[in-house]
Amino acid sequence: MGAYILRRLLLIIPTLLGIMIVNFTLTQFVPGGPIEQIIAGIEGDGDVFAGISGGSGDAAAPGGSDDYVGSRGLPPEFIEQLEREFGFDKPPLERFLSMMWNYIRFDFGESYFRSISVMDLVLEKMPVSITLGLWSTVIAYLVSIPLGIRKAVKDGSRFDTWTSALIIVAYAIPGFLFAILLLVLFAGGSYFQIFPLRGLTSDNFDDLSVLGKIADYAWHIALPVTASTISAFATLTLLTKNSFLDEIKKQYVITAKAKGLSESQVLYGHIFRNAMLIVIAGFPAVFIGVFFGGSLIIETIFSLDGLGRLGFEAAVARDYPVIFGTLFFFGLIGLVVGILSDLMYVIVDPRIDFDRREG
Repeated sequence: MGAYILRRLLLIIPTLLGIMIVNFTLTQFVPGGPIEQIIAGIEGDGDVFAGISGGSGDAAAPGGSDDYVGSRGLPPEFIEQLEREFGFDKPPLERFLSMMWNYIRFDFGESYFRSISVMDLVLEKMPVSITLGLWSTVIAYLVSIPLGIRKAVKDGSRFDTWTSALIIVAYAIPGFLFAILLLVLFAGGSYFQIFPLRGLTSDNFDDLSVLGKIADYAWHIALPVTASTISAFATLTLLTKNSFLDEIKKQYVITAKAKGLSESQVLYGHIFRNAMLIVIAGFPAVFIGVFFGGSLIIETIFSLDGLGRLGFEAAVARDYPVIFGTLFFFGLIGLVVGILSDLMYVIVDPRIDFDRREG
């Protein structure tokens, strides 16, 4: 197992490098870089350096004053100064190699427009995304696995039928639409004012007791976590049910029952370990999907300032250090989570030996 983990860890390097090369190359052909954003701001309100922190030289953009739309009328010396400030006076290959050398040391540079380092910016927004990703995934698994097992045991019954109908309806409702519905019903819309509209905590959070802080935190995250979890129930529940149904029909289950074992002993002592493998295999996809995929819409609707909004705003502003820094950071997280998923295979079923299978 140790050799397999080592190979997977080494595979992270070319995979992450490939991701960065593709995205870095694409930015060479995307119009409207940070310097063009500055030029547009100058022509719009005359404020030359409003909100500009200076460049870190870790990003890609076309070079030369003639490449920038709208730069006519501005001194060429000013454009060249901006290019040097942002590091765009260097060849693309040199910029890329410099960027990757810094990223290997977890130096992600500084945001072009926020006067803060990328790492500090990510850490500032991280609590919101961790809240949505972690709690949504945990709740989805805690509800879907027992429900899926129950549906497998009661396959074809009325319980199985009506729960399937509810799950399909819930899956068909878009997450953003369900989030708006929750706001209208429970957050000061046309009906009840039960939950807050924005934020993870109240203004007086620091003055509360430990239990008060827990209650306040749960009160704030109830609606956004519910909205981000609703679509995950269907996939996990039906996956668990079908996995258990497939195992129930196998010969070893019939043999175990013939030996006089109770239904719970057969279900949790024999079937559970085998049936849960495919469910565990989907854990990284569920977590990463909730963590990154649906966060932008949920954060916007519930006025949460998390990584989803950070990435969107960075893309609109062409804030390349934030874009590439977060891409590298979260790409690394995704690859590591994939390795952890394989380790969970072995924990659930020690019979799995990746070294032997690859050998």
